[in-house]
Amino acid sequence: MTKLFIAQMRDPGGEKPLVTVRAEAEGEARLFLNAAYPDAEIASISEPSDWTSDADTGTRAGDIREHPGVIWQPPSSLAG
Repeated sequence: MTKLFIAQMRDPGGEKPLVTVRAEAEGEARLFLNAAYPDAEIASISEPSDWTSDADTGTRAGDIREHPGVIWQPPSSLAG
């Protein structure tokens, strides 16, 4: 069963739209993203525990979707 990962990608032209990818683990998600965006770097990637969206995020491993105009900030590890 796949999980949803959210990534922020950056290429020489700047930030790309928020990207979601379906994968079984973060390492696999990174492989899918690197294949889809060979000239970009993964600025951050997270598995959102409670993020919900009405947008299409795919259903199968390797499904990648861009979400222009969507902002999501990964949770801070500095819980107060």
